[in-house]
Amino acid sequence: MPTKLAPPLFIILLGLGLTTITGCSKGINSAVAQNSPKPEPQIIVQPGEVRPLPGKLDNIPVFNSNSPEWIKTEGILLSTFPTTNKKTPAAHLNFPFQGRFDVFAHHYTHTPKDLQTLYIGIIIQNPGKQPVTVDTLQAASYLMQDAPFVTLPPYRENNDGKVYSGPGARAVADVLRGVRQADFPSKIVIPPGQSRMLLNHPIPVRNLERPVNGRSSFMRLRSNGKVYAASLAMFAKKNADGSDRAPTLAEWQALLNNGNFAGPRDKTPTPPDATSGALIYGRVAGVSQGSQWKANLVDNPQATTLSIPQPGKGISYPLVTLRGGRLGTGQNQTAKLLVRYPDTAYEAHGNYGVEYNLSLPLKNNTNQTQKVTVTLETPLKEDKLSQSGVRFRKPSQDFPFFRGTVKLSYFDDQGKQQTRYVHLWHRTGQVLDPLVQFVMPPATRRNVQIDVIYPPDSTPPHVLTVRTL
Repeated sequence: MPTKLAPPLFIILLGLGLTTITGCSKGINSAVAQNSPKPEPQIIVQPGEVRPLPGKLDNIPVFNSNSPEWIKTEGILLSTFPTTNKKTPAAHLNFPFQGRFDVFAHHYTHTPKDLQTLYIGIIIQNPGKQPVTVDTLQAASYLMQDAPFVTLPPYRENNDGKVYSGPGARAVADVLRGVRQADFPSKIVIPPGQSRMLLNHPIPVRNLERPVNGRSSFMRLRSNGKVYAASLAMFAKKNADGSDRAPTLAEWQALLNNGNFAGPRDKTPTPPDATSGALIYGRVAGVSQGSQWKANLVDNPQATTLSIPQPGKGISYPLVTLRGGRLGTGQNQTAKLLVRYPDTAYEAHGNYGVEYNLSLPLKNNTNQTQKVTVTLETPLKEDKLSQSGVRFRKPSQDFPFFRGTVKLSYFDDQGKQQTRYVHLWHRTGQVLDPLVQFVMPPATRRNVQIDVIYPPDSTPPHVLTVRTL
């Protein structure tokens, strides 16, 4: 053995209590294994072209409440109310909603004092002189205890909606299916000058193995008049017998009017014009612009089909690109913020709750039958590509960067219409089997439709890749 290994071997052997010759061989082998450097990961470049994603975000506003993500002190999370008669004017952004809009709220609590139950409330007000009706098109809300973060295989068929990893992924997957949970009424009628609660739901921690819990809520709404909205955090009130109860509308209204920001505040983000230092995206608290991105993936703006790539090559379309992660396209897909707080994110990094509606009208323009695959995958994050293609690695990095459900619609090789919901659980840089594979004879076409509402607790960017094997 090399001399330099002697001291650590000695310590390890003593720690293991190996005092006989027989034990020494095993201890030495163990020590060598512990002191051997880990092999360098193998970087894999998938050859092919990376194209910007066609289309753009629509203009539907999204009430986007994600800061602070971890709540310790009650208060205002996000308010689009006017500043009039408010004790903390800076907490109110004066942004009315009318017509279609979405509401997204994603927050956690950790070891609160006396294991109090935290409530998340979303209040909505009609400032006008006529009643306003707010229709709930789809809505879902889940606790982390009901949708825990678990390790899953890369693909699980999820046609019954029972596969999930995390509350955010479960909530947006329900909305993708068109679900409106039973505790959300189909419509709320708000009298002139009055308020109603869209959400008044608890985040309990008592009786859990660890006093950590969270709630993720996502709603698609439509209002026939102007309304203001606010998300608030308040600990449970007490009944006369000491049991917990939900805060009342009047108590939420008092917090909105007289309260301060909830805390603690998240990290302050890096300004967009910064050219050095760490890139801190920050958490979102504001109104973002864009609920859906529709894209028809074709050869060029005048084309009606997407020619499959040459054998052994791929065409990749990045999804959820952002500053520092544009994969060489120069395209930032991040939704801009119409209003925000100064210490929160400058853009809606992650596009949580944004639906990507992607059409792939594939055509085999070669004179041979080809095997074609479609894969949604998570390459290594880059801003400018260092080589001709996106990069992966073996082994992949440990942390899951995509966990959520996608909807696939296509005709299979037998000509049968297929609609599948598939749960993906992917580590960053992971080399994956295809999501779907086709055999395409010469001059044939195959339409593929992929829909995904980008799930919270995922980390962009990703790529949708068409490959010819």
